[in-house]
Amino acid sequence: MNSQAASANSSGTQSGSPSQESTRVVCADCATINRVPRARLGEDPKCGSCGKPLLPGTPFELDDKNFERQMASNDLPLVVDFWAPWCGPCRMMAPVYEQAAARLAPEVRLAKLDTDQAPEIAARFAIRGIPTLIAFRNGREIGRQSGALDLPRLLHWIKTNV
Repeated sequence: MNSQAASANSSGTQSGSPSQESTRVVCADCATINRVPRARLGEDPKCGSCGKPLLPGTPFELDDKNFERQMASNDLPLVVDFWAPWCGPCRMMAPVYEQAAARLAPEVRLAKLDTDQAPEIAARFAIRGIPTLIAFRNGREIGRQSGALDLPRLLHWIKTNV
């Protein structure tokens, strides 16, 4: 058991079994699954393994090694921006996506997947054009949007779909 989970258990805020009062959050840096009391999500929780912030309010990078674990093992909704460095609309939307991540943390996690570096994942999700956003909850796709969005439309789309 990681130290985050141990401290949650010792404080009495969580029982020994998973409950609705705790949330699984996969660390973007070391991929450790952490259990965080739901009431403490906004208190800058740290990974029990590597000590880095679990919900820093910035998009994090996904690749073919960490995609599956991040998508399926988080209790928080995950929005993935499928993009490529050569894509003009993707570069145009990048600062907007950063702003959205800051505004939506800790309720929603935002990540980016470079389709040139992970073509198998892009093919698996039938990405035909970029940027494409896909919202996931509990490992299942719950929403999809293709094309660049400005900040108000991006925030509205995420809030509507997660």
